[in-house]
Amino acid sequence: MIETQVLSLSYGQVVVKPFEKQHGLVPDSYEGYQVLEPGDIVIRPTDLQNDQTSVRVGHAKDHGIITSAYIGLRAAGDWDGAYAYQYLTAIDSTKRIYGMGSGLRQQLGWADLKRMPCLVPPIEEQAAIVKYLAHANARIDKAIVTKRRLISLLDELDRSVENSLAGSLSSMASGGREISWLGGLPRTWLSAPAKRLFKEVDRRSKSGREGLLSLRMREGLVDANEFTETPIPPDDLLGYKIVQPGELVMNRMRAAIGLFGVAKTTGLVSPDYSTMTVVEGIDPHFYLHLFKTDAAMAEFRRRSNGLGTGSSGFMRLYYEDFGSIALPLPPLKEQRRVVRDINRQYAETLPVRSRTSREIALLQEFRMRLIADVVTGQVDVRKIAATLPDTSASSASASLTTDVELVEVLGEGEL
Repeated sequence: MIETQVLSLSYGQVVVKPFEKQHGLVPDSYEGYQVLEPGDIVIRPTDLQNDQTSVRVGHAKDHGIITSAYIGLRAAGDWDGAYAYQYLTAIDSTKRIYGMGSGLRQQLGWADLKRMPCLVPPIEEQAAIVKYLAHANARIDKAIVTKRRLISLLDELDRSVENSLAGSLSSMASGGREISWLGGLPRTWLSAPAKRLFKEVDRRSKSGREGLLSLRMREGLVDANEFTETPIPPDDLLGYKIVQPGELVMNRMRAAIGLFGVAKTTGLVSPDYSTMTVVEGIDPHFYLHLFKTDAAMAEFRRRSNGLGTGSSGFMRLYYEDFGSIALPLPPLKEQRRVVRDINRQYAETLPVRSRTSREIALLQEFRMRLIADVVTGQVDVRKIAATLPDTSASSASASLTTDVELVEVLGEGEL
C-alpha cells in the first residue's frame, strides 16, 4: 500500500492513469494490485469469447501498479524483453490467443499461457528484429498520424458546414420569430417545440432478430456487424427498441455531442436510446444537421440531467426535456434545399475520407503482418537492421513524407 502511480492498459498501451480519472469504476483500495516495472508485459486475459477485437498485450514503460485481473510477465533466460513483447503482440494480432482460454467466457489464465511454445532466436537476432521493428513501427505510426490528421481536418470542415446553417439563419433573419438558443429566424419560418415534430415511440423486440444497428457520429445508423467480429446473438437483443425507416434516434447520454441518427432500415437500437417518429412535413435530415451545430449541442447540454459537466460524465437528455426545446420550422421545400446544399458539400469530402480511412486500415493490417512475419523468422531482417542507425542516435519517431518512402525503408524486396 505504498505505491501511488496507477497504470492502465488502453489500446495496447500501458499508460499512467491520471489522478483525476481515478474515480467511477475503481476499487475502494488498490491492495492486491500487482507492481509493474518498465519493460514488463501485460496481457488482459478476460472475456476472450465476446471480445476478439481489443488489443490485449501491452508493454510497460513506467513503474506502477495495475489490476491483478491482468497477467503480468517478465522475460527470462535468453528471451529479450523487447522481443518477447513483439512476439506476444503477434500471438495476439493473429488471434492465436483466443484458442487458449477456458471456461464459459474463455478466461485465459497463467496455467493456459505457460504451456504456449515460444520462439527464442539467438540474442543478436532478437536485437536485430527489435531494431528493425522500432524503425518500421515509427514510420507506420507517422503515416497513420498524418492520415488521421487529414480526417480530423475533414471533420472540422464538415462541422463548419453544419455550423454555417445557424449562421445563415441570422443573416436571413428579417423581423421573423426568434429562438433563444438560436437567434432570429427568416420571416417565412415558424417555430415549434420538438415534441410537436418528433413523437417518442417505444416498440420492443420479442425475438431479437430484427438486426442490431449501431449509432455512429459520422456514419449514422448502420449495421452493427460492420464494426464487430462477434455478432450479438438474438437472445441478448430481446427487449431492444425497434426503429423503422425515417425515424429519428437519439443517444440520450451523448445527445450533447450531436449523436443522433435517422434510420434507413428496420432494426434494433439500445433500450437507452430514444426513438421518435417524424410528423408529416418534416425532413428529419434537416434536423439531423441542425442537432450537430454548436448552438444546438450547447442547448442539449443545458437541458441534460445527471452527473458530470459539459459533454462528459453521465448526462442524459430525456425525451421530456428534448421535447420542450423550441426548434425552427421552415417550409418543407426550404428544409430539403438546406439538406441538398449540405450534402453537396459533404460529397466533396466523402471520397477523401473513405480513401484515407481505408489507407489507415491497410497500414494497420500491414503492421500486424509485418510483426508476425519478422518475429517468427519468416522474413530475415538482419541485413536491413545492420544498416539502420541505433534508436539512441536517431529518434525512432522519425517521419517519412510519402507512402512510397515508407515501403522503400521497410524493404519491399525483403517482404
